[in-house]
Formats: sequence, C-alpha cells, structure tokens
Amino acid sequence: MSANQEAKKVAVEEIKKLIESSKSIVLVDYRGITVSQDTALRKEMRNNNVVYKVIKNTLFKKACEALGITGFDEALNGTTAFAFGLDDETVAPRLVKNAMKDYTSLSVKAGYYNGKVIDENEVKVLASIPTKEQLVAQLLFVLNAPVSSLARAFKAIAEKK
Repeated sequence: MSANQEAKKVAVEEIKKLIESSKSIVLVDYRGITVSQDTALRKEMRNNNVVYKVIKNTLFKKACEALGITGFDEALNGTTAFAFGLDDETVAPRLVKNAMKDYTSLSVKAGYYNGKVIDENEVKVLASIPTKEQLVAQLLFVLNAPVSSLARAFKAIAEKK
C-alpha cells in the first residue's frame, strides 16, 4: 500500500472520530471569502469549541459511508468546509449563520444533527435556538416572577400601614 493511501486512511479515521464526537455538523460553501475573513471565522469557531476544517469531499464521504451515514451526495460538490460542533448542538449552526451576515458569499450546503442529514433551512432553525445560558436565564426569570410579585405586594402592604 502506498504512503498516500495510508495517509488517506488515517485522514478518514480522524474524520470519523470528529463526526462521532460532534453534536452537530454544518457543511459550508466558503467560496468567495478572503483569507482574513476565513482567519477571523476560524478564530471565532475555535473560541467556541467548534472545529472548522476544509476537508476533501471524497474523504468526508468515505468516513460517512464507514459510519453508515447517507444523504450528503448533493452537498459534497465544490468547495466545502465543515464546522463540527463539539459541545452544543446549536453553536456551529449559529456561528455559521452569524458569519453569513458578515460574509455574504458564505452559504450553508447541509448539516448533520441527531443522526440525520438536514438541509439549509433546518440548519437555520437549529441556529435560531437560544444558547443553553439564555434558556437557563429565561427559566430562572419565569420561576422568579411569582416570588418577585409576591414580595412587591408585601412591600406595598407594609408601606400602607
């Protein structure tokens, strides 16, 4: 076996590990962004524990086939970057959606979430879900509202007397 084939096998194994450890994956068409824009995007991804890589479509396809994942055939054409969200299902889609506002040439090809391939619209829906911290804050606000109202009512009664 040639050294090139060995290198490809190693790369496919690394991609398989990334897919298995990811909560969500976004396939991005990055054609048209500048090097400085790409560098800024990579930094933002890294800061949020998202692995952002340009991978050969054929290697990604082989890794998916090995894991029994199908449905990426249409999306694996042309330039493709992959955003692997490692901690949270919504981080990678949200970062890509935010980057699309800044870099209009950036576009979503497809995604992978909860064991299935999703289209661009489903990626955008996933990106619109609030962060875990925001959801906790909303829950605490809802839980705290009745207690706060009761405390204000008691204070108003006390001030009248």
